Amino acid sequence: MLRPRSWRRSCDKPTSPSAFAPFAVSSPITACKKKLYAFNPTRKEPVPKLSVQSTRKHERLAHGDPLSVERGVRQLLADKVSGTLLGIFLLVPEHLRLGTWDLLRTWSGDLTGQTLAPRLGLHLVHEAALCRPSLRYSRSLRHKGFELATGLPFLPTDRAIHELLQAPTMEQAHQLQIRLGQLRRASGAFPAQVLALDPHRQISYSKREMVARRPSASQPASKQAQSFFLLDAQTSQPLCLTHASSAQTIATATAQLLQMAQAILGSTAGSAPLIVADVEHFSTELLDLVRRDTPFDLLVPLRSTKALRQHYGKIAPELFTRHWAGFATTVETFQPVGSTLAEPCYRFVQRTGEDPDHYHFKGFACTAQRAEVPALTCDFPDRWHIEEFFRFDQDLGWKRAGTLNLHIRLAQMSLALLAQALIHQLRQRLGAPCQQWDSPHFARDFFAGLEGDLRVEADTIIVTYYNAPGAAEWKRHFENLPKQLEQEKVDPRIPWLYNFKLDFRFR
Repeated sequence: MLRPRSWRRSCDKPTSPSAFAPFAVSSPITACKKKLYAFNPTRKEPVPKLSVQSTRKHERLAHGDPLSVERGVRQLLADKVSGTLLGIFLLVPEHLRLGTWDLLRTWSGDLTGQTLAPRLGLHLVHEAALCRPSLRYSRSLRHKGFELATGLPFLPTDRAIHELLQAPTMEQAHQLQIRLGQLRRASGAFPAQVLALDPHRQISYSKREMVARRPSASQPASKQAQSFFLLDAQTSQPLCLTHASSAQTIATATAQLLQMAQAILGSTAGSAPLIVADVEHFSTELLDLVRRDTPFDLLVPLRSTKALRQHYGKIAPELFTRHWAGFATTVETFQPVGSTLAEPCYRFVQRTGEDPDHYHFKGFACTAQRAEVPALTCDFPDRWHIEEFFRFDQDLGWKRAGTLNLHIRLAQMSLALLAQALIHQLRQRLGAPCQQWDSPHFARDFFAGLEGDLRVEADTIIVTYYNAPGAAEWKRHFENLPKQLEQEKVDPRIPWLYNFKLDFRFR
């Protein structure tokens, strides 16, 4: 007997549990769940999740385990990529030459490279190279090839980056700088004969209670974030830096910098490196520290006080040695007020002018006896090369104060040092006129201005650029890159891109 079709449809519908409420048993196995494959009974630990930027305004959670990340990267490589941020791949050969991956693995504490921490650190290095260390706020990096250069299939959010920088201590950031400085020192990036010491201060708009300092006598006191840099004065390349609140004294910050510089340079053969500093670094505490605990010499101007000006005027004219017209010097010993050391310091007195009624004197304190003429006419003026460094590279991550969580800010600034080293290597490799370009110029015209596409052939990632300026010269540096790296005794396989090799084409 055939039943009505409507009756059959009603019988085929599942019975609602509410119809048998007195007999219903609350058990999870009675519910039908989708994606049961996600509940893998053989998995011992839950899959780690990472907050990623899904679109410009929306975030989502993505799997952060090594297998999921590798699958995502390989899928993007298989799909091919076309965008305007593929210029960041120009830094990949410099990563391999410098050894960036090993530095990031050691800094993050992941020696196996299986977690996301080294890749997120690489993401911050590339963000700094784009001269926008806070680029995540604009959410404009996706779908342009940027994430692939870091070995990630997604763009991390601010929260993920904050959690990354929250974990390492300030000591780990200092160790990262020391290892980077040792690598650069071994490669001959700086001779380290004359070092420039300089503070770099930015106004802080933090609501925290902190010491307010006056930038100058004519300006009101303000909250400041202090950064202290030590650079090679001849090449304008940084050795190390440290970051502190406005309560930090110059002597304390300088002591930490000099300790890091000593670890970078090791034992110095021949004459001790000379550190040139500004007048604000003149203090008995700092002079004693350099003489007692470091292998360096310190040259610092003396404050032009009334007592010193009177003392200079009483020095006998015959004690001055005239080197050329309008320039004469003399050297005398003095004991800094409150010094605990028996050895004296040396005062270099510089006299300019020919008319005795119009002499101008300037004094310098030095912790060791050195030839005063080259120290005053060559070494000390080289200190102003630090302004050249800030003009070229401060946009990488040292232009704005940022957070006052000191360990977070120091980690970000240390990773910017990595970006600066990579850009300097690329700048030297490309030659003129690129050697005169500052970091924003590189970021605008190369890292974010080259139109290209990316595809995979066998075990090699091929990046093709269509509008590279001077492509004929670029071919000499980038085409057949694996062979060039092998000739330099560098492994051409990219560890964060699953041992793929990289090559470039120019059309």
